[in-house]
Amino acid sequence: MNAKKSIRFYNDHMVRAVWNDTDSKWYFSIVDIVAAITDSPRPRVYWGTVKSRQKAQHGELYSKCIQLKLLAADGKRYATDCFAQEDIAEVVKTLPAKNTMAFLDWFTYSENTIDGQSRKKAYDLFESGILGTLEPGSIKCLQQIHAYIFGGLYAFAGKIRTQNISKGGFTFANAHHFNTILPTIENMPETTFDEIVSKYVEMNVAHPFMEGNGRSTRIWLDLIFKRSLKKCVDWSKIDKQDYLQAMRKSPVDDSDIRRLLRGALTNKINDRELFMKGVDYSYYYEQEE
Repeated sequence: MNAKKSIRFYNDHMVRAVWNDTDSKWYFSIVDIVAAITDSPRPRVYWGTVKSRQKAQHGELYSKCIQLKLLAADGKRYATDCFAQEDIAEVVKTLPAKNTMAFLDWFTYSENTIDGQSRKKAYDLFESGILGTLEPGSIKCLQQIHAYIFGGLYAFAGKIRTQNISKGGFTFANAHHFNTILPTIENMPETTFDEIVSKYVEMNVAHPFMEGNGRSTRIWLDLIFKRSLKKCVDWSKIDKQDYLQAMRKSPVDDSDIRRLLRGALTNKINDRELFMKGVDYSYYYEQEE
């Protein structure tokens, strides 16, 4: 069983990746990449045809294709054609698709961006053991999560903002009132599901950091669920647009986010793969359309 798995999203297309212990490399599903950069309704068939045609011309490159078992939408694992991360650029250039260069720009540089680097730090949270030392629901806990993920990337990592911010026409809590607002949120009860969601919604309205609030607060939320309910969220079960719309609506009506979160709860609170997948989806939510 491969220990590390990841999901990246290119133009809302899922691109699965898996760590191969045999040669200690990341491998990416080529069928997912084909689906992302072509208009083919049958990317597996498309890839099979291309592979047959290109083998003769690019024999050495295509011989690097290996099959690894990846999790599919039906919850089962299937042998899937994959290429190592270092070979993806060369393989993609052989595909007869108009969006190959745009994909390569994203694939090549996404790992070097702040999002790419902070995502790696978020993955490391599970292995670090730090999460087990934090006090769920506290402001300090949220600051420690933010500091770990964005440390070295933002000068304000882990620091409560002192400036006012807005997004999409919505103005978040006034920073001048944080001395009152944040302790009030921290002291909100978190025994039941409804109490926890109310606390999460209020923290989202506060938005205590200049950047990186959603990614930090979703991990913070899961820690509260784990401690109080012995549950956590399987974020892959929550559609991006449904989530964003529910969160925009939540300051006046939080019924939708309650419904989405309740439907995604699982008892797999110590599952490494679920945590990593949660990070992937959390970052996906933050991608600009």
